Amino acid sequence: MSATFEPVIGRYIRTELLGRQHRIYVEEAGQGIPLLCLHTAGSDTRQYRNLLNDPQVLERYRVVAFDLPWHGKSSPPAGWHDEDYKLSSADYVAIILGIMEAMGLDNPVVMGCSIGGRVVLHLALHHPERFRAAIGLQSGAHVDPYYDLSWANRPDVHGGEACAAIVSGLIGPLSGDADRWETLWHYMQGGPGIFKGDLYFYTQDGDIRDEVAKIDTSRCPLYLLTGEYDYSCTPEDTLDLKRRIAGVEATIMPGLGHFPMSEDHVAFMAHLVPVLDKIAKTGTPKG
Repeated sequence: MSATFEPVIGRYIRTELLGRQHRIYVEEAGQGIPLLCLHTAGSDTRQYRNLLNDPQVLERYRVVAFDLPWHGKSSPPAGWHDEDYKLSSADYVAIILGIMEAMGLDNPVVMGCSIGGRVVLHLALHHPERFRAAIGLQSGAHVDPYYDLSWANRPDVHGGEACAAIVSGLIGPLSGDADRWETLWHYMQGGPGIFKGDLYFYTQDGDIRDEVAKIDTSRCPLYLLTGEYDYSCTPEDTLDLKRRIAGVEATIMPGLGHFPMSEDHVAFMAHLVPVLDKIAKTGTPKG
């Protein structure tokens, strides 16, 4: 029997976020330009498992992914049992910048999917000087709820299975069974109310429709990659951003759905690698 270790290093960082102490789980691999990856609502960094193992990326990029507080292996802060988790725009941005500072990530590329794809728009708008470039996966300025959010956290419903059921149709039809079910498994393991709390940002507080046109891509280059089968952040949502943000580059990815990095790595890389190539060639660290 043979066995191999992956190049991924997983560890915890203890730091203050939002005025409270946190123990945050971080995975990283590779060397070179920092590439900070943000997971989707209700899930965790395992969504980037294939990217963290891809040699063509790791030879030029230091891929870093962390579990948001309350997600994956990152515990909620002390006293969590006396509060309801609800992710706001201000807190989300502060957490990301706090992790960057704690890890000494200088001028990284930031890439996020779904809620992560939304928050990169906030980062590009309000903190362009902090990033070499931004990549939005499944990015839209806003989405109206298209199902009853209460099902994501009810005492008479298995929360994990309900959350997985809610997102199951968002996976592209060409995804293999192994990746499809692993993606759903991550959702089945989410903490009570966490998916619903993330959707507060996604459906309400994170609405950035009135501000996206102010994003200056000369200060923070912005690339958008969206799967054609996504009905949460639709291709039309992303193309609307392309019309409204001067200088943005947008690609609709055939065959892919809402979780491109998790559901079909090979198909996703066909679109991501050219973007990473361009950033590596044209992006310059900011002083």
